Amino acid sequence: MTKQKDTTANPALTAAEPMMEWWQSQFTQGTTPMTRMQLAWMQSMADTMQFEAQFLRALAESGQKMAESMSGDTPQTPAEMQERYQQLISDLTEAQMERMKKATELSNDFRRRVWEEV
Repeated sequence: MTKQKDTTANPALTAAEPMMEWWQSQFTQGTTPMTRMQLAWMQSMADTMQFEAQFLRALAESGQKMAESMSGDTPQTPAEMQERYQQLISDLTEAQMERMKKATELSNDFRRRVWEEV
């Protein structure tokens, strides 16, 4: 069996208890905001990685469409080829614009999350 020391018999330990309780509460309060800010940063990074994955998927789909275009029914005229290229470029441009839009929103979301933690 373990024996606990009786702090009531030692007036010095009894007097120090309120100070130790205050110090413990101050110590834990200092780390909590930093942890929350790190969590906000990690959530923003997860969102960024998701947006980049969506963009990479759009690039892969574009490449697949190009490959299918060349292996399946090949364009018969230069105008047809140009039309397919224009459509692919349009899709990629749209994906890039969506990527940039989400990047600016992400920056604002990150600032909002950090501000909420501060």
